[in-house]
Amino acid sequence: MELKDLRNEINAIDAQLVPLFLKRMGVALEVAKVKQEKHMPVLDRTRERELLKAVGEMTDDPDLRLYTRLLYADIMGLSRAYQRKYLHPPVSPLTAQLQSAIEASSKSDLPATAVVACQGVEGAYSSIACERLFKQPDIMFFKTWEGVFAAVQQGLCQYGILPIENSTAGSVNHVYDLMNRYKFYIVKSLRMKVDHNLLAKEGVQLSDVKEIFSHEQAINQCSDFLSTLSGVKITVCENTATAAKRVSESDRRDIAAISSKDCKALYDLRTLSENIQNSDSNYTRFICIGKNLEIFPGANKTSLTLTLPHRPGALYDVLSRFYALDMNLLKLESRPKPNSDFEFRFYFDIEASVYSDNFMRMIAELEDFTEQFCYLGSYTESL
Repeated sequence: MELKDLRNEINAIDAQLVPLFLKRMGVALEVAKVKQEKHMPVLDRTRERELLKAVGEMTDDPDLRLYTRLLYADIMGLSRAYQRKYLHPPVSPLTAQLQSAIEASSKSDLPATAVVACQGVEGAYSSIACERLFKQPDIMFFKTWEGVFAAVQQGLCQYGILPIENSTAGSVNHVYDLMNRYKFYIVKSLRMKVDHNLLAKEGVQLSDVKEIFSHEQAINQCSDFLSTLSGVKITVCENTATAAKRVSESDRRDIAAISSKDCKALYDLRTLSENIQNSDSNYTRFICIGKNLEIFPGANKTSLTLTLPHRPGALYDVLSRFYALDMNLLKLESRPKPNSDFEFRFYFDIEASVYSDNFMRMIAELEDFTEQFCYLGSYTESL
Protein backbone atom coordinates (compact mmCIF):
# COMPACT_ATOMS: atom_id res chain seq x y z
CA MET A 1 0.00 0.00 0.00
CA GLU A 2 1.06 3.58 -0.62
CA LEU A 3 1.82 5.92 2.30
CA LYS A 4 -1.24 7.98 1.46
CA ASP A 5 -3.44 4.88 1.67
CA LEU A 6 -1.97 3.89 5.04
CA ARG A 7 -2.55 7.38 6.42
CA ASN A 8 -6.14 7.29 5.19
CA GLU A 9 -6.58 4.01 7.03
CA ILE A 10 -5.21 5.59 10.23
CA ASN A 11 -7.62 8.50 9.78
CA ALA A 12 -10.51 6.06 9.47
CA ILE A 13 -9.44 4.27 12.68
CA ASP A 14 -9.15 7.62 14.50
CA ALA A 15 -12.66 8.47 13.36
CA GLN A 16 -13.79 5.44 15.36
CA LEU A 17 -11.45 5.92 18.33
CA VAL A 18 -12.30 9.54 19.15
CA PRO A 19 -16.07 9.00 19.57
CA LEU A 20 -15.31 5.98 21.76
CA PHE A 21 -12.88 8.03 23.85
CA LEU A 22 -15.50 10.78 24.29
CA LYS A 23 -18.07 8.15 25.24
CA ARG A 24 -15.66 6.69 27.79
CA MET A 25 -15.02 10.12 29.31
CA GLY A 26 -18.76 10.70 29.52
CA VAL A 27 -19.19 7.47 31.49
CA ALA A 28 -16.23 8.50 33.68
CA LEU A 29 -18.11 11.70 34.51
CA GLU A 30 -21.16 9.67 35.53
CA VAL A 31 -18.86 7.59 37.74
CA ALA A 32 -17.69 10.84 39.35
CA LYS A 33 -21.28 11.78 40.18
CA VAL A 34 -21.87 8.42 41.85
CA LYS A 35 -18.62 8.77 43.81
CA GLN A 36 -19.72 12.22 44.94
CA GLU A 37 -23.05 10.88 46.21
CA LYS A 38 -21.32 8.05 48.08
CA HIS A 39 -18.45 10.25 49.32
CA MET A 40 -15.87 8.09 47.55
CA PRO A 41 -12.41 9.30 46.42
CA VAL A 42 -11.66 9.76 42.74
CA LEU A 43 -8.67 7.43 42.78
CA ASP A 44 -9.39 3.70 43.06
CA ARG A 45 -5.96 2.13 42.88
CA THR A 46 -7.26 -1.46 42.98
CA ARG A 47 -9.62 -0.83 40.07
CA GLU A 48 -6.82 0.76 38.02
CA ARG A 49 -4.45 -2.16 38.62
CA GLU A 50 -7.13 -4.62 37.56
CA LEU A 51 -7.89 -2.64 34.41
CA LEU A 52 -4.24 -2.33 33.40
CA LYS A 53 -3.79 -6.07 33.89
CA ALA A 54 -6.92 -6.81 31.83
CA VAL A 55 -6.04 -4.60 28.85
CA GLY A 56 -2.48 -5.91 28.87
CA GLU A 57 -3.77 -9.44 28.52
CA MET A 58 -5.74 -8.53 25.39
CA THR A 59 -2.59 -8.94 23.28
CA ASP A 60 0.08 -11.63 23.07
CA ASP A 61 2.73 -9.26 21.73
CA PRO A 62 5.01 -8.23 24.66
CA ASP A 63 5.80 -4.83 23.14
CA LEU A 64 2.18 -4.04 22.35
CA ARG A 65 1.18 -5.24 25.83
CA LEU A 66 3.47 -2.61 27.32
CA TYR A 67 2.24 0.11 24.95
CA THR A 68 -1.37 -0.81 25.70
CA ARG A 69 -0.79 -0.46 29.43
CA LEU A 70 0.90 2.91 28.90
CA LEU A 71 -1.99 4.10 26.74
CA TYR A 72 -4.54 3.16 29.37
CA ALA A 73 -2.48 4.66 32.16
CA ASP A 74 -2.72 7.96 30.26
CA ILE A 75 -6.44 7.51 29.64
CA MET A 76 -7.08 6.84 33.33
CA GLY A 77 -5.04 9.89 34.28
CA LEU A 78 -7.18 12.02 31.97
CA SER A 79 -10.34 10.44 33.38
CA ARG A 80 -9.28 11.30 36.93
CA ALA A 81 -8.52 14.88 35.90
CA TYR A 82 -11.95 15.14 34.25
CA GLN A 83 -13.64 13.72 37.34
CA ARG A 84 -11.78 16.05 39.67
CA LYS A 85 -12.75 19.02 37.50
CA TYR A 86 -16.38 18.10 38.14
CA LEU A 87 -15.98 17.21 41.82
CA HIS A 88 -13.53 19.95 42.76
CA PRO A 89 -13.93 23.21 40.83
CA PRO A 90 -10.71 25.28 40.83
CA VAL A 91 -11.55 27.07 44.09
CA SER A 92 -9.66 26.53 47.32
CA PRO A 93 -8.23 28.67 50.13
CA LEU A 94 -4.93 28.88 48.24
CA THR A 95 -6.49 29.85 44.88
CA ALA A 96 -8.51 32.52 46.70
CA GLN A 97 -5.28 33.79 48.29
CA LEU A 98 -3.62 33.87 44.87
CA GLN A 99 -6.48 35.86 43.38
CA SER A 100 -6.21 38.40 46.19
CA ALA A 101 -2.46 38.73 45.68
CA ILE A 102 -2.91 39.23 41.94
CA GLU A 103 -5.47 41.99 42.52
CA ALA A 104 -3.37 43.69 45.21
CA SER A 105 -0.23 43.76 43.03
CA SER A 106 -1.84 44.50 39.69
CA LYS A 107 -0.29 47.98 39.46
CA SER A 108 2.98 47.52 41.32
CA ASP A 109 6.41 45.93 41.14
CA LEU A 110 9.36 45.45 43.45
CA PRO A 111 9.89 48.71 45.36
CA ALA A 112 12.84 50.89 44.41
CA THR A 113 14.11 50.78 47.99
CA ALA A 114 13.88 47.97 50.51
CA VAL A 115 15.87 46.25 53.24
CA VAL A 116 17.28 43.18 51.50
CA ALA A 117 19.17 40.23 53.01
CA CYS A 118 22.21 38.86 51.11
CA GLN A 119 24.74 36.22 52.04
CA GLY A 120 28.40 37.25 52.21
CA VAL A 121 30.05 40.65 52.20
CA GLU A 122 30.13 43.67 49.91
CA GLY A 123 30.84 42.60 46.34
CA ALA A 124 29.24 39.13 46.62
CA TYR A 125 27.34 38.03 43.52
CA SER A 126 24.14 38.06 45.59
CA SER A 127 24.61 41.75 46.30
CA ILE A 128 25.26 42.41 42.59
CA ALA A 129 22.02 40.59 41.77
CA CYS A 130 20.26 42.61 44.47
CA GLU A 131 21.38 45.89 42.92
CA ARG A 132 19.99 44.78 39.56
CA LEU A 133 16.58 44.04 41.05
CA PHE A 134 16.34 47.08 43.34
CA LYS A 135 17.34 50.63 42.45
CA GLN A 136 18.41 51.64 45.96
CA PRO A 137 18.53 48.58 48.23
CA ASP A 138 19.53 48.74 51.88
CA ILE A 139 21.55 45.52 51.99
CA MET A 140 22.06 43.56 55.18
CA PHE A 141 24.76 40.89 54.89
CA PHE A 142 24.54 37.52 56.61
CA LYS A 143 27.19 34.86 56.94
CA THR A 144 25.02 31.99 55.71
CA TRP A 145 22.13 31.34 53.34
CA GLU A 146 20.13 30.16 56.33
CA GLY A 147 20.63 33.61 57.83
CA VAL A 148 18.95 35.11 54.74
CA PHE A 149 15.94 32.80 55.08
CA ALA A 150 15.65 33.53 58.80
CA ALA A 151 15.92 37.29 58.33
CA VAL A 152 13.02 37.26 55.86
CA GLN A 153 10.83 34.91 57.91
CA GLN A 154 11.37 36.94 61.09
CA GLY A 155 10.62 40.22 59.33
CA LEU A 156 14.09 41.66 59.86
CA CYS A 157 14.41 42.14 56.08
CA GLN A 158 11.60 42.67 53.60
CA TYR A 159 13.32 40.59 50.91
CA GLY A 160 16.23 38.19 50.49
CA ILE A 161 18.43 37.19 47.54
CA LEU A 162 19.61 33.60 47.09
CA PRO A 163 21.40 31.67 44.32
CA ILE A 164 19.35 28.70 43.18
CA GLU A 165 21.23 27.17 40.25
CA ASN A 166 24.10 27.63 37.85
CA SER A 167 24.28 26.66 34.19
CA THR A 168 27.65 24.93 34.73
CA ALA A 169 27.66 23.62 38.31
CA GLY A 170 23.95 22.84 38.59
CA SER A 171 21.59 23.37 41.50
CA VAL A 172 22.64 24.90 44.81
CA ASN A 173 21.46 21.93 46.84
CA HIS A 174 21.85 23.54 50.26
CA VAL A 175 19.46 26.33 49.30
CA TYR A 176 16.92 23.75 48.12
CA ASP A 177 17.23 21.92 51.45
CA LEU A 178 16.70 25.15 53.39
CA MET A 179 13.48 25.81 51.49
CA ASN A 180 11.89 23.03 53.51
CA ARG A 181 12.63 24.73 56.83
CA TYR A 182 11.35 28.26 56.26
CA LYS A 183 8.15 29.99 55.22
CA PHE A 184 8.62 32.40 52.31
CA TYR A 185 7.45 33.25 48.80
CA ILE A 186 9.46 33.75 45.62
CA VAL A 187 8.48 37.13 44.18
CA LYS A 188 11.09 37.56 41.43
CA SER A 189 14.05 35.82 39.83
CA LEU A 190 17.11 36.97 37.93
CA ARG A 191 19.36 35.13 35.49
CA MET A 192 22.76 36.82 35.68
CA LYS A 193 25.90 36.13 33.66
CA VAL A 194 28.79 35.35 35.97
CA ASP A 195 32.41 35.89 34.91
CA HIS A 196 35.01 34.66 37.39
CA ASN A 197 38.48 36.16 37.72
CA LEU A 198 41.57 35.10 39.61
CA LEU A 199 42.50 38.07 41.81
CA ALA A 200 45.62 38.75 43.90
CA LYS A 201 47.55 41.62 45.41
CA GLU A 202 49.62 44.01 43.35
CA GLY A 203 52.89 42.40 42.21
CA VAL A 204 51.80 38.79 42.77
CA GLN A 205 52.31 36.53 39.76
CA LEU A 206 50.36 33.40 38.88
CA SER A 207 53.50 31.33 39.46
CA ASP A 208 53.63 32.66 43.06
CA VAL A 209 50.18 31.37 43.99
CA LYS A 210 50.12 28.37 46.35
CA GLU A 211 46.52 28.63 47.61
CA ILE A 212 43.25 29.83 46.06
CA PHE A 213 40.14 30.80 48.02
CA SER A 214 36.58 30.86 46.76
CA HIS A 215 33.05 29.55 47.19
CA GLU A 216 32.38 25.92 46.35
CA GLN A 217 30.10 26.80 43.42
CA ALA A 218 32.70 29.13 41.88
CA ILE A 219 35.39 26.48 42.31
CA ASN A 220 33.21 23.97 40.47
CA GLN A 221 32.51 26.48 37.72
CA CYS A 222 36.25 27.04 37.21
CA SER A 223 37.37 23.41 37.48
CA ASP A 224 38.97 23.32 34.01
CA PHE A 225 41.23 26.27 34.79
CA LEU A 226 42.11 24.97 38.24
CA SER A 227 43.10 21.59 36.82
CA THR A 228 45.92 23.30 34.89
CA LEU A 229 47.55 24.53 38.12
CA SER A 230 50.02 22.22 39.80
CA GLY A 231 50.56 22.07 43.54
CA VAL A 232 47.96 24.75 44.35
CA LYS A 233 45.71 24.22 47.38
CA ILE A 234 42.01 25.04 46.85
CA THR A 235 40.24 26.33 49.96
CA VAL A 236 36.48 26.74 50.19
CA CYS A 237 35.10 29.80 51.98
CA GLU A 238 31.69 31.44 52.49
CA ASN A 239 31.51 33.22 49.13
CA THR A 240 33.61 34.80 46.41
CA ALA A 241 33.57 38.28 47.96
CA THR A 242 34.75 36.92 51.30
CA ALA A 243 37.58 35.20 49.42
CA ALA A 244 38.65 38.49 47.83
CA LYS A 245 38.45 40.31 51.16
CA ARG A 246 40.52 37.60 52.81
CA VAL A 247 43.26 37.92 50.19
CA SER A 248 43.21 41.71 50.49
CA GLU A 249 43.58 41.69 54.27
CA SER A 250 46.22 38.95 54.41
CA ASP A 251 49.97 39.54 54.61
CA ARG A 252 50.62 36.49 52.43
CA ARG A 253 51.94 36.95 48.91
CA ASP A 254 51.15 33.44 47.69
CA ILE A 255 47.33 33.46 47.72
CA ALA A 256 44.60 34.45 45.30
CA ALA A 257 40.81 34.48 45.09
CA ILE A 258 38.28 33.52 42.46
CA SER A 259 35.90 36.43 42.48
CA SER A 260 34.13 39.13 40.44
CA LYS A 261 35.47 42.25 38.74
CA ASP A 262 33.52 44.29 41.29
CA CYS A 263 35.65 42.79 44.05
CA LYS A 264 38.81 43.67 42.16
CA ALA A 265 38.12 47.38 42.60
CA LEU A 266 36.39 47.03 45.96
CA TYR A 267 39.33 45.24 47.61
CA ASP A 268 42.17 46.81 45.59
CA LEU A 269 43.30 43.61 43.89
CA ARG A 270 44.77 42.82 40.48
CA THR A 271 43.69 40.31 37.85
CA LEU A 272 45.97 37.33 37.30
CA SER A 273 43.56 35.58 34.89
CA GLU A 274 40.16 36.73 33.72
CA ASN A 275 37.05 34.81 32.63
CA ILE A 276 38.35 31.53 34.02
CA GLN A 277 34.93 29.84 34.24
CA ASN A 278 34.50 26.62 32.26
CA SER A 279 31.94 28.16 29.91
CA ASP A 280 31.52 31.62 28.46
CA SER A 281 27.79 31.08 28.94
CA ASN A 282 28.04 30.83 32.71
CA TYR A 283 24.78 32.01 34.27
CA THR A 284 23.57 31.89 37.84
CA ARG A 285 19.89 32.13 38.64
CA PHE A 286 18.95 34.07 41.77
CA ILE A 287 15.58 34.18 43.49
CA CYS A 288 14.20 37.10 45.45
CA ILE A 289 12.12 35.89 48.39
CA GLY A 290 9.70 37.76 50.63
CA LYS A 291 7.69 37.00 53.74
CA ASN A 292 4.40 37.98 52.10
CA LEU A 293 2.77 36.61 48.97
CA GLU A 294 3.23 39.12 46.15
CA ILE A 295 2.43 38.40 42.51
CA PHE A 296 3.60 41.13 40.19
CA PRO A 297 2.28 41.83 36.67
CA GLY A 298 3.22 39.33 33.97
CA ALA A 299 3.99 36.45 36.35
CA ASN A 300 4.56 33.42 34.11
CA LYS A 301 6.71 31.11 36.23
CA THR A 302 5.67 29.19 39.31
CA SER A 303 7.72 27.20 41.80
CA LEU A 304 6.25 24.57 44.11
CA THR A 305 7.20 21.49 46.10
CA LEU A 306 5.42 18.17 46.44
CA THR A 307 5.81 15.13 48.62
CA LEU A 308 4.39 12.10 46.83
CA PRO A 309 3.33 8.67 48.08
CA HIS A 310 6.03 6.03 47.83
CA ARG A 311 4.46 3.93 45.06
CA PRO A 312 5.02 3.27 41.34
CA GLY A 313 3.52 5.93 39.10
CA ALA A 314 3.13 8.66 41.73
CA LEU A 315 5.41 11.10 39.93
CA TYR A 316 3.96 10.10 36.57
CA ASP A 317 0.48 11.09 37.82
CA VAL A 318 1.73 14.60 38.52
CA LEU A 319 3.60 14.94 35.23
CA SER A 320 0.63 13.71 33.21
CA ARG A 321 -1.55 16.30 34.92
CA PHE A 322 0.85 19.09 33.92
CA TYR A 323 0.74 17.80 30.37
CA ALA A 324 -3.05 17.56 30.31
CA LEU A 325 -3.34 21.16 31.53
CA ASP A 326 -0.76 22.40 29.00
CA MET A 327 1.84 23.31 31.63
CA ASN A 328 5.47 23.49 30.51
CA LEU A 329 7.77 21.91 33.09
CA LEU A 330 11.02 23.91 33.23
CA LYS A 331 12.74 22.10 36.07
CA LEU A 332 12.30 19.05 38.27
CA GLU A 333 14.58 18.66 41.28
CA SER A 334 14.45 16.02 43.99
CA ARG A 335 15.97 16.22 47.45
CA PRO A 336 15.89 13.61 50.25
CA LYS A 337 13.32 14.20 52.97
CA PRO A 338 14.92 14.73 56.38
CA ASN A 339 14.59 11.82 58.81
CA SER A 340 13.23 9.43 56.17
CA ASP A 341 14.65 6.51 54.21
CA PHE A 342 14.62 6.81 50.43
CA GLU A 343 11.77 9.34 50.36
CA PHE A 344 12.06 12.55 48.40
CA ARG A 345 10.58 15.99 48.12
CA PHE A 346 10.16 17.20 44.53
CA TYR A 347 10.68 20.80 43.43
CA PHE A 348 9.02 22.00 40.23
CA ASP A 349 9.45 25.13 38.13
CA ILE A 350 6.51 25.52 35.76
CA GLU A 351 5.97 27.94 32.90
CA ALA A 352 2.34 29.03 32.91
CA SER A 353 0.45 32.28 33.18
CA VAL A 354 -0.82 32.79 36.70
CA TYR A 355 -3.92 34.39 35.17
CA SER A 356 -5.08 31.28 33.28
CA ASP A 357 -7.95 29.03 34.36
CA ASN A 358 -5.74 25.97 33.86
CA PHE A 359 -3.22 27.34 36.33
CA MET A 360 -5.83 27.75 39.07
CA ARG A 361 -7.21 24.30 38.29
CA MET A 362 -3.72 22.81 38.61
CA ILE A 363 -3.22 24.44 42.02
CA ALA A 364 -6.60 23.19 43.27
CA GLU A 365 -5.97 19.65 42.02
CA LEU A 366 -2.45 19.42 43.48
CA GLU A 367 -3.79 20.43 46.87
CA ASP A 368 -6.36 17.70 46.59
CA PHE A 369 -4.36 14.62 45.64
CA THR A 370 -0.76 15.07 46.87
CA GLU A 371 0.52 14.10 50.31
CA GLN A 372 2.13 17.46 50.95
CA PHE A 373 1.97 20.46 48.64
CA CYS A 374 3.73 23.80 49.11
CA TYR A 375 3.26 26.75 46.77
CA LEU A 376 6.48 28.80 46.63
CA GLY A 377 5.40 31.68 44.41
CA SER A 378 4.60 32.97 40.93
CA TYR A 379 6.91 35.53 39.36
CA THR A 380 8.77 36.82 36.31
CA GLU A 381 12.46 36.30 35.59
CA SER A 382 14.74 39.17 34.58
CA LEU A 383 17.91 38.92 32.55
